[in-house]
Amino acid sequence: MTTILTPTTTPADASPRAVAGTTWHDVCALTDLEPLWGEAARVAGHQVALYRVDTTTVLAADHRDPRTGACVMARGILGSRGSAVTVASPLHKEVYDLATGLCLTGDGPALPVHPAEVRDGRVLVGLPR
Repeated sequence: MTTILTPTTTPADASPRAVAGTTWHDVCALTDLEPLWGEAARVAGHQVALYRVDTTTVLAADHRDPRTGACVMARGILGSRGSAVTVASPLHKEVYDLATGLCLTGDGPALPVHPAEVRDGRVLVGLPR
């Protein structure tokens, strides 16, 4: 698990994916993440699952399974439904869209997702202030 040392607040115009009211946290180097694999990180006291989906893209969601409350989502199975990148919970196999957090296998609760981006080879995750 990676520990965050210092959060950084980024002006809204500093990033193409900037989200108002978000504090950006430098989590790790992109090379610390294996492609098509999840990794857990503690970001400002919050457990986050990071997924490196290709050579330059990282997606982030809560590490906590929304149905059970167990911190296991980084161990979920990455996949896709159409053009959506998905993760299946390792416990009950609910499938979530990593862009929206919606449960795609029924009426399950949504998985909270977080903005993430790669800048200068570093993975940054945005959490609400």
